[in-house]
Parts: sequence; structure tokens; C-alpha cells
Amino acid sequence: YRPIYNNINKGILSKNSDNKIDFSEAIRVFGEPSRKQDVKNPVKIDSPSSTEVLLLRQQIDMLKNQLTDAKDRESFYQNQIEIMQRLLEAPKPNITPPSEPETAQSSPVTEAKEDVIAMPPKEPEVIENKRIPVPEQAEPEPVKRGFLSRFFLPNG
Repeated sequence: YRPIYNNINKGILSKNSDNKIDFSEAIRVFGEPSRKQDVKNPVKIDSPSSTEVLLLRQQIDMLKNQLTDAKDRESFYQNQIEIMQRLLEAPKPNITPPSEPETAQSSPVTEAKEDVIAMPPKEPEVIENKRIPVPEQAEPEPVKRGFLSRFFLPNG
């Protein structure tokens, strides 16, 4: 706008009584306007694609939010599973020294019977799913012998 006012003040460009510039006067001073169709075409092409880009970005943001929600849900469920597994851990069987194999076999069996008698079944499914620990039978370990005793002692 500055060159127009400068040209009016210098007297190169004239305006009418309505303070408007005649179009033919502007063409005389500044020349024919050049046609730039190349500029208009990319603008038309860009506007639909810019809306597509905007929609796709909104969709990406929405999907990112859904992904973070799913990850939070998954971590919550993993924590719940770990808590339940800790609560449902099977009791460890009592391991006794191998010198008393008879007492080791009889005591866990009586303890298991006492557990069954002490706790009446609430539902039939609980009895089916309940794990009863089976005591492992400990075999006495053979006496360790040296290398040369294998050759000189009997049963070697």
C-alpha cells in the first residue's frame, strides 16, 4: 500500500472525488497484472490435502491415547495377576533330614488329613482344584569315597 500513497502524493497517480483510484489509472502507472495460475493450483490442491493431514493427525493422536490406555490397563492386569499368584501359592512340603525317613513319611500325611478335616468344603469345585502337597521320599545318599578306595575296597 505504501507505493500507492507515495505515487498519489507525488502526483503520478490520481484519484477521483470519491477518493478511489480508477482501474485504468492504476494500469497506466503499474502496468498489466501478471497472471499466476501456478500459484492458484497448488493452493487448491493443498487445501484438501491439508484437511486430510489434519484429520490423520487427529486420528494419530486418538490412537496414541488409546495405546497408552491399553498399556495402563495391561500393567494393571499384570499387577492383579501377580497379586493373585502370590495369594494362591501352594504350600511348600516339609523336608526332613534323611536320618528319620519313617517320621518324615507319617507326619505330612497326618497333617494333610488334619487340614482336610479342619476345613469343611464350601463348594465342590474348591475340593477339585485344591492342591495337596505330596511329600518327597528322600533316599539316603551313598557314602562318598575317595578315588583309590574304589580299587582297593570291596563292592567298588
